[in-house]
Amino acid sequence: MTSELFSPLSLRSGHMLNNRIAKAAMEENMAGDGQLPDKELFGLYRRWAVGGTGLLITGNVMVHAQALTGPAGVVLDKAAPLEPFIEWAKAGKAGGGAIWMQINHPGRQIGSDMPGVVWSPSAVAVDLGKHSNRFGRPVAMTPEQIQATVTRYAVTARRAEQAGFDGVEVHAAHGYLLSQFLSPLVNKRTDQWGGSLENRARMLLDVVRAARAAVSPSFAVAVKLNSAGFQRGGFDADDARQVIAMLEPLGVDLVELSGGSYESPAMSGRPADARTQAREAYFLDLAKDLVKTSPLPLMLTGGITQRHTAERVLDSGVAIIGMGTALAVTPDLPDRWRQGREADEQLRSVNWSDKALASAAGMAQVRHQLRRIARGSRPTPNTHPAFALISEQRKQRRALRRYRAWLSTSQSAA
Repeated sequence: MTSELFSPLSLRSGHMLNNRIAKAAMEENMAGDGQLPDKELFGLYRRWAVGGTGLLITGNVMVHAQALTGPAGVVLDKAAPLEPFIEWAKAGKAGGGAIWMQINHPGRQIGSDMPGVVWSPSAVAVDLGKHSNRFGRPVAMTPEQIQATVTRYAVTARRAEQAGFDGVEVHAAHGYLLSQFLSPLVNKRTDQWGGSLENRARMLLDVVRAARAAVSPSFAVAVKLNSAGFQRGGFDADDARQVIAMLEPLGVDLVELSGGSYESPAMSGRPADARTQAREAYFLDLAKDLVKTSPLPLMLTGGITQRHTAERVLDSGVAIIGMGTALAVTPDLPDRWRQGREADEQLRSVNWSDKALASAAGMAQVRHQLRRIARGSRPTPNTHPAFALISEQRKQRRALRRYRAWLSTSQSAA
């Protein structure tokens, strides 16, 4: 069956994608010793690579060893050995597609039990009601810390290219550090990084400039941006439209649209906003508005599981469709679509009233499937969310002990 889904896409850097289907970033939290990728991640990405996906975007790779989204996060900084990343890139290209590394700093979205630093544009804590104590208390970044962090992004981008990745995606969505700078609810600064949208976007733009300058012209540089933050008075679709326009002169190849944060987890299909209540393509209505004026190709991620939905997204003018959970359940879904088939099963839904807990359980379910795929086993999409959550919590406690020991050793040796 012929379809625009399986047509190539040439990006402004000259980078060519062989189809319009991307595996969007999912936070695997599967780092091995030394916060490095190992055989589990290699196996997982090799399985996706041979399943027909044109572009694989890794789960977020940390630019700062003292600031991780989770204790089993992968770190690529100036001290990390490149060999494991070279192997990861090879695995991701095993099927002839491309692999990009998503690069990120969590800012204030760091667990309260984690060592290291909890930084944010302002000392505004994550508000999850009774679950707020899950996150550390942030401190406002100094200008020197901001500049050092910009440099870290550039170092990670350069080393990703050296390792054989085809591009990087700068994560500026889901409430992480660059998204925090963009949000007027979190960014209360009165200096050059606060106030107007131009000031709040300054750090993101500086990161993109630094990353673009650190890599070759043919290396792709993309940005993941919230189409909206889904919190009253926060980052909205008009802000997104303006930021996309600001990114265009900087050599950006693609902007991926998503939405939400831990405080309003729209990316999990559990937003506090009526515009994302559809079961599939949560952010399509917002994307339709943005695609009319966007000077850059857009990728849409969020709830796409069926081919007809993917076709509808492309018909709206979006250039690439991104899938996460669907590929955690059916890693060869693009090949199935090409053959006129659909997935046999979908992930069991989590309908708990506690949105924060439901979001955590949903992520745990996904990671349970990722680990099974990495070991060569079949996914079990009907796994009970409570079982997945308890199992994930145990794994993260073990990973936290390893991370604490590694961080203590690596920092004392630095």
